[in-house]
Amino acid sequence: MEKLLKIWRIRELRNNILFVIAMLVIFRLAAHLPVPGVNAQALRDLFASNQFLGLMNLFSGGGMQNFSIVMMGVAPYITASIIFQLLGMIVPSIEEMNKEEAGRQKINMWTRWATVPLAVIQSYGMIALLRRSSYQILGSIDWLNYVTIIVTITAGTVFLMWLGELITERKTGNGISMLIFAGIIAGVPQSIQQLILTYDSSKLFMVIGFVVIAILTIVGVIYISEGQRNIPVQYARQMHGGHSYGGSTTHLPLRVNMAGVIPIIFAVSVILFPSMIAQFFVTSKVSWLAKASTWVIGLLANQWFYGISYFILVVAFTYFYTEVVFHPNQVAENLQKQGGFVPGIRPGQQTSRYLSGVLHKITLAGALFLGIIAILPLIMKSITGMQSLAIGGTSLLIVVSVVIETVKQIEAQMTMRQYDGY
Repeated sequence: MEKLLKIWRIRELRNNILFVIAMLVIFRLAAHLPVPGVNAQALRDLFASNQFLGLMNLFSGGGMQNFSIVMMGVAPYITASIIFQLLGMIVPSIEEMNKEEAGRQKINMWTRWATVPLAVIQSYGMIALLRRSSYQILGSIDWLNYVTIIVTITAGTVFLMWLGELITERKTGNGISMLIFAGIIAGVPQSIQQLILTYDSSKLFMVIGFVVIAILTIVGVIYISEGQRNIPVQYARQMHGGHSYGGSTTHLPLRVNMAGVIPIIFAVSVILFPSMIAQFFVTSKVSWLAKASTWVIGLLANQWFYGISYFILVVAFTYFYTEVVFHPNQVAENLQKQGGFVPGIRPGQQTSRYLSGVLHKITLAGALFLGIIAILPLIMKSITGMQSLAIGGTSLLIVVSVVIETVKQIEAQMTMRQYDGY
């Protein structure tokens, strides 16, 4: 309470927080403005039965399940960001741009421009998928209505991207992450209501078990998200004009989970993309194509195959993305230029190999944890047989990560104002 009162007394910080809350309220209002001509109940039934659509709905902030004007949410923006992050690993010129502020701003501009065509493509694909489904979600629509819906959904994505950047500018957290966070939190009351409506005394111990597992999961997410290995670094003393400089000792932090939730997004996209494509060809007049599509859908519907493949892909993508964001060669080179070294390790290539070896070991713990978090709903469903109480490990990971980041940014602003004499 003391910290909250301190935050409230700082007018600029208070206004920033109130502004962010107002933007999140606007987002939630937009998420409940549906595109006309949709069978809402059939749409909810489809999302309840499809894991891929359920995850897409998560990253849209819950707008997709309502077929709202912001149904694609920030998913196209996230896709564009991932594309440019991967290009930074492949294209040397983009990698050099990432090292400078002006270059990063230009890449951010390119990311915004790339979001528009991606939103058009993804909205078209989603509408085509919903029209082909057996749930009769969309009736017969002409090309003018088709274009109108796509333009509306694309404009909704750009609107959310703008809201996210406005939130980020207030320095109280990452705007895009907070929009996803708001969508997840908004679904909690409905889940509690469903639990109350279907509750009976025989489920008491099961509910208690779910609460305990949820608490343990949150603790585990915080522990892994904040966990890091500190590599000791010592700087050699230098003599200038008879005076000694340097000689300090510090540490290089290596995070256990550098990739965040990105590997889960990659893995789900890879494993369920074939199923999404197969939906388009399951009614094909070509017999072998229709049979192959049916076989693919049936294979991915197998919970054992889906769970094992999902887990392996999450672990693999965790290592892959860690290699993208952390470059041992560059770190070792920078340390050598600054006169720093790891005690007992020769500068240069040996330092690079040492950092790479340590990183691979600690990443294993982070990768296995992310894999378990990803398949946690499947584990809980197989143990209890209850779908409604299946804990969304990905949702918990996002919520906890956003809360931690927001708290850190607010505390940083409070500390800065203490130094400035506020």
